[in-house]
Amino acid sequence: MIKLVGVEKSFDAHKVLKGVDLEVHKGQVVAILGPSGSGKSTLLRCINFLERPEAGTIEIDDVRVDASAASASDIFKLRTKTAMVFQQFNLFKNLNVLKNVTIGLTDARGIAKAEAIRQAEEVLEVVGLTDKLKAFPSQLSGGQQQRVAIARALALKPEVLLFDEPTSALDPELAEDVLQCIRDLAKGGNTMLLVTHEIGFAYDVADEIVLLDDGMISEQGPTADFFHDPKTERGKQFLVNAMRRFIIATDVIPAQSGEYI
Repeated sequence: MIKLVGVEKSFDAHKVLKGVDLEVHKGQVVAILGPSGSGKSTLLRCINFLERPEAGTIEIDDVRVDASAASASDIFKLRTKTAMVFQQFNLFKNLNVLKNVTIGLTDARGIAKAEAIRQAEEVLEVVGLTDKLKAFPSQLSGGQQQRVAIARALALKPEVLLFDEPTSALDPELAEDVLQCIRDLAKGGNTMLLVTHEIGFAYDVADEIVLLDDGMISEQGPTADFFHDPKTERGKQFLVNAMRRFIIATDVIPAQSGEYI
C-alpha cells in the first residue's frame, strides 16, 4: 500500500530524515510518535512531496516515485493518492463550509458542481456538520473547523489520509470531538498515518506505532507491544518520559527535575 525506502531530507546543513524505511498496509492506522524535532511532520510531508526528499523512493499502490528524479507529473500522481489534514485548519475564510469542501472537487478533480455538492454533503454528514453547510469559518469553533478540514480531505477519496498533529491547535474539550471523528474513520477501514503527541489517542486508535528519533525509526511494531513491552531502550525511555509529562500536566504529583516517574 505505502512503501518508503531510504527517504532522506535536509534543511540546509541539518539532516532531518536519515534514510527512513516504512511499510503501511491497506486499512492500517499507523501513529508516528517521537520527541519534537525528530522529523515526524517532515516525514509525513515528504510522502506527498509537500517537502521534497533528496533521496529515496515513495510508493503508494501502483505509483512509485524516485525522489532524485521525480517529475511534476510523478508528484501529481502521487498526491492524488493522499489527502492531508494539517495542524492549522487552512480553510478559505471567505467561503462557507460547503464551498470549502467542494472547491477541491470542482477545481482540482474537475467534478461537476451538483455532484461535488452531493459528495460534500455526504462527508459533512460523516463528520457531524450537516447543520453548518452555510456557516463561515469565523462562525465555527476550532474543533468544527478541523472537522471541516477532515471532510475536505475525505471528499477527495484518497487512498491514504495523512494527519499532522490534528489537535495541537485545540483546547482539550474541542480536541475530543476531532479525536472521536478520527476514531470513527479508523473503524471505517481508512488507511491513515497520524503524527500525534496524544499518547492515549495513539494507543486507542492505532494498529501500529512508529517511534521516530533523530530522523530514524528507532522502534516499530503493534501498538499493544509498544506500550506494554517496548523492545528498545529508546522506546522504554520515550514512554517513561511521556507518562511523566502527563502526570505532571495533570498535577497528580509535582515535577521533580532529573527524576523519572
